[in-house]
Amino acid sequence: MKQDFLKYQAQTTPHPLALEVSHAKGSYIYDTHGNAHLDFVAGVSACTLGHCHPKVVAAVQEQTEKYMHVMVYGEYIQQPAVAYTKLLASLLPEVLNTTYLVNSGTEAIEGALKLARRFTGRSELISAHHSYHGNTMGSLSVSGYEERKGAFRPLLPDVNFIHFNAEIDLSKITVKTAAVLLETIQGGAGFIVPVNQYLEKVRERCDEVGALLILDEIQPGFGRTGKLFAFEQYNCIPDILVVGKGMASGMPVGAFIASNNIMKSLQEFPKLGHITTFGGNPVIASASLATLNELVTSDLIAQTLRKEKLIRSLLKHRLIKEIRGKGLLLALIMENAEIANQLVLKCANKHLILFWLLFEPKAVRITPPLTISEVEITQGCQLLLTVLTELEQ
Repeated sequence: MKQDFLKYQAQTTPHPLALEVSHAKGSYIYDTHGNAHLDFVAGVSACTLGHCHPKVVAAVQEQTEKYMHVMVYGEYIQQPAVAYTKLLASLLPEVLNTTYLVNSGTEAIEGALKLARRFTGRSELISAHHSYHGNTMGSLSVSGYEERKGAFRPLLPDVNFIHFNAEIDLSKITVKTAAVLLETIQGGAGFIVPVNQYLEKVRERCDEVGALLILDEIQPGFGRTGKLFAFEQYNCIPDILVVGKGMASGMPVGAFIASNNIMKSLQEFPKLGHITTFGGNPVIASASLATLNELVTSDLIAQTLRKEKLIRSLLKHRLIKEIRGKGLLLALIMENAEIANQLVLKCANKHLILFWLLFEPKAVRITPPLTISEVEITQGCQLLLTVLTELEQ
């Protein structure tokens, strides 16, 4: 199977990890040789409730027996999507009451950018250096790493950048600005959290000049930081909220959320201002609804902060210089990039799944399922420390 994988399936790097997957359950992925791999990554923050959570599986199975795809987005009334968006609105601030369901985080970013330009009538988009918002052409344009963008230029015009957490840059947000797009917690840069009421000050500046604020919660959303959405911790309500990844516990999905007044901008002049064939798919919406119901009726979100505290208490080692992030969105900052690289690879050999971050070479991702147990956390951290000690020697 590995030979066929390398021959027939397009690759993203010259040397993929190439774990041959048999099945997955809970906090573990099982390979075709029967080995259980403890998952500290959760499909890169996507498998919120772990692998094959019974309530998500049941919701998917039940919906597939009723109907799957029946019509392009927004034409037919489909109960799973209506129920999901209604529940989401009840859990969000009143101004975030209308959800446009799409297929991925990057498509949600594209929709949010179009919406901001359409609603404001302005063209300038401002994002942050070292940001990551996706890989389609629009989302790549507002991502802040030239190394990844240069090969694909020309990209969107009229995009400018500010430094995250740098108040001095806020004056660059002007009456020409359609929207400021920020990750609530910068992901690819190393899980950098906002400090000194930074997001509040961005919100205030956007209000002053009439720009919209878009917050990208594709990674930190859906309970991963100890709140349903990370912006709740920073006293900053966006005009447009972008979500994805952990929304459906491993199913492909994304959404952008705004007020009904703003969202109506996509209905006319022109009609079909944003369209998608499979957005709002009833099977995916059912998985999203099951995930959200489980999050808000259990104590999993509250547990994330206790589990963060446990991880921080266990992972003390001379080679770990810092642990960044919040909740179960954590990055170990190692002494150098080679140690980070070897830690991921050697832990993989010992059946502990870790992963890298996009732009910070010294970082190692720890984003397990929210359902991971404290026993599993302890076992994984002890194995990780064993590998670090081996590397130190």
